[in-house]
Amino acid sequence: MNKVFNYGLASTCISVFVTCTLLAVFIGNVQAKPPGQVKYSVERQENTKMRESLVLPFVFSTDDLGTVFGVGAMATGLYQKQMTVGGTVYGGGDTKGFGYGLWDYRVFDSERFFLSSVGMMGEFPLLRAYAPLPGGFDQTPRPGSNDSSFDDFIQAEGSSNWWDVKLEYVLPWGSAQKHSMARYQLEGGLLKNDEQQADWNPFKTGTSILIARQFNRYQQYRDEEGELSGAVHALELGLLYDNTDFPANPSQGSSQYIAFTYNPKWLESKEQWTFIELEASKYFSLGANSFAKQNIIALNAWAGYSPSWQVTVDDAGNSLVTNNAPFLEGATLGGMYRMRGFRQNRFHDKAAIYATAEYRMTLDYNPVANIRWLNFLHLDWLQTVFYVEGGRVSPTFNRETLFSDWKYDAGISLRALTAGIVVRLDFTKSKEGTSTWLMVGHPF
Repeated sequence: MNKVFNYGLASTCISVFVTCTLLAVFIGNVQAKPPGQVKYSVERQENTKMRESLVLPFVFSTDDLGTVFGVGAMATGLYQKQMTVGGTVYGGGDTKGFGYGLWDYRVFDSERFFLSSVGMMGEFPLLRAYAPLPGGFDQTPRPGSNDSSFDDFIQAEGSSNWWDVKLEYVLPWGSAQKHSMARYQLEGGLLKNDEQQADWNPFKTGTSILIARQFNRYQQYRDEEGELSGAVHALELGLLYDNTDFPANPSQGSSQYIAFTYNPKWLESKEQWTFIELEASKYFSLGANSFAKQNIIALNAWAGYSPSWQVTVDDAGNSLVTNNAPFLEGATLGGMYRMRGFRQNRFHDKAAIYATAEYRMTLDYNPVANIRWLNFLHLDWLQTVFYVEGGRVSPTFNRETLFSDWKYDAGISLRALTAGIVVRLDFTKSKEGTSTWLMVGHPF
């Protein structure tokens, strides 16, 4: 008999790496949170083509997934100069799946409305979730809480499917008062006419974007004892203000994002929950030196809170959580964007706080600049990054609790700008081990 599980997409670090990185590397436009960015086109002095395309086969092997083969493809500027489309298929052993992506399509050629949609369907031999079993009261500490054990998780084979649809409206003020899209000219991967960024003022400078997103997650676990499944069908409304000099690789300025998410009881979704989040980033340019043509200090902070989260305690002191987001949504830390030294969605609770600092050095030396057969990469620069992260999840938004008993990690990253897109390889160390993430775009 099937059980209903309050899940969305659950997976191990490796399977998340597959589902997200395949789209990121072969489609080339997966973004970190927030789920939107300034609309722009890039003109590289080294390449004046309006269209870019890539078809790339791949193979990799892991203990969790076995040997996997696949192929990915992407194209930009086919129909509209800012639009990107792509997809990937892969398989091997008990692992198989496919994904698609469409980004920044101008709806009916409108000036300010942009539509994007991404999705992935896959079967995996191993899925892992730091979450309690459905039904009954939770154990103490609850799996995924700030004090929970590294070994306290559920795992089984199963399927992970997700798809998002996003509509963005570029507000007609600030830098976007006359045109919704910005245009950047790059020389060697840096802005050709780099000017001092104007002060913070949404009505005079920077770009403000209203974002409406509908996202869906479906997870199914299967083992000898039966089957667990669950779904998320949520709505997110957010506002992004970006006042940076170049959104793909900011060297100065700031950005802020505020959003509200609501998941009603509809379709297969069995829980009603809400979530509020606020994110802020700040960038400082330190100029050039003898070995780096760009030195940047990048700071980021994020906080989230779920007002709907309720805890019921019985006479024996056992607790039961209701109206909560699944462990991979809401106040969650761990994985490819926040707390990279921990497993994906390692921590989850009613509230979360997070902060990070990065020192980004854009190297003056480009080892592939004069290698003709690698010109298809359009690699403009390499960047070495050192970073530290800290944060925690909490059952309350109390300040004393949120700022105590933080988790920490530190790492080094190698990043590259290829045809205006940043690709990163992060190595991070924490008390729970070492992780490696390959993704597209800076984490913030």
